[in-house]
Amino acid sequence: MEAAETSWTNYPYSYITTYVPEAESSYSEQSDDDTNKVETFSMDSLLPDDLLERILSFLPIASIFRAGTVCKRWNEIVSSRRFLWNFSNNSVPQRPWYFMFTSTDDPSGYAYDPIIRKWYSFDLPCIETSNWFVASSCGLVCFMDNDCRNKIYVSNPITKQWRRLLEPPGHRSTDYTAMSTCVNRASQANRAVNRTQRSYLVSIVKSKQVPGNFFQWDLSIHLYSSETMTWTTSVTDVLSGWRGGNESVICDGVLYFLIYSTGGSDHRHGLIATNVSSSVGSSSSLMRSFVPMPCSLTCGRLMNLRERLVIVGGIGKHDRPEVIKGIGIWVLKGKEWVEMAKMPQRFFQGFGEFDDVFASSGTDDMVYIQSYGSPALLTFDMNLKYWKWSQKCPVTKKFPLQLFTGFCFEPRLEIAP
Repeated sequence: MEAAETSWTNYPYSYITTYVPEAESSYSEQSDDDTNKVETFSMDSLLPDDLLERILSFLPIASIFRAGTVCKRWNEIVSSRRFLWNFSNNSVPQRPWYFMFTSTDDPSGYAYDPIIRKWYSFDLPCIETSNWFVASSCGLVCFMDNDCRNKIYVSNPITKQWRRLLEPPGHRSTDYTAMSTCVNRASQANRAVNRTQRSYLVSIVKSKQVPGNFFQWDLSIHLYSSETMTWTTSVTDVLSGWRGGNESVICDGVLYFLIYSTGGSDHRHGLIATNVSSSVGSSSSLMRSFVPMPCSLTCGRLMNLRERLVIVGGIGKHDRPEVIKGIGIWVLKGKEWVEMAKMPQRFFQGFGEFDDVFASSGTDDMVYIQSYGSPALLTFDMNLKYWKWSQKCPVTKKFPLQLFTGFCFEPRLEIAP
């Protein structure tokens, strides 16, 4: 199997600002005659800084790291605060990358750049095992441990900057936990052109069975604000016939999370919505916002695509709803689901043996879908309605029960936790 074309660790972010090769002489020998010298010019020396900055801003993000090693002038441009801000906000859009975990024991893996269709050997900061909870928004990625669930980190995986958050309130020994995060893009646009902290929220939805009663489940929602650097418990409730799970997302100021039937419902899943700015400590019934699924689903994956709530779900068979027969994509409008696409059978069959659950995440207009049983990765463009396989991941399956999973994130240079 062909190895990854480039190791991302060869171009760490600090490499831009700490190592600058010596500039080459502007003269070169053209003959043995020492008196016969011809002056040569580099084209970029004729360009003013603002024009050169504009040209460099059209490079893919991976190439920015290489550009910083060309010469001192280029290094100063691509590491300037103005360039980092303009590159992430005004240049050619950088499509979301997908990080694929390739081991069940450690968080090692590869990151896929869909613009240049390349995989990079990539190390994530903070995370210790591949089964940790992961959520991302606008260049920031949250990691939470799956054991005690008290270690939560917010990081920029491109620049490797990170911050550990305070431990969230509530019981550690919850049965199910869902984590999501959201960067306030509006406040970000109004900040000065520097790389600084951005306003963001982190939500934790905890679900725990009422002792001795499988039918009832305690559910609580905890919110972390980067502005106050504190946690608040926004909602507590008791669900009857439903429990929480591990799927949630914040979209346009609303927290959405999937709930799972514990009996007495025709559907295996449902959706709950609550405003993240609702009063702290409220105990109003969450079931008032209940939204049924568009059809019987084997699993559902929630994502925020341009402030639209999207679900990618496995479509169950009519006679055996727990067995997957296809994959669909829907957008929530009000309380109604609108179908956007169904995966063509040739792509569905291209995964080989497909389990009833799978990994899927997305941002902007791109959706990634991956089977847990293989490193095959399929993309769907919501704008163009176009399905496409990614470049083959440079990893082989070493044993039959080896699992693969992943998540997508926006590659950004200017944002810091």
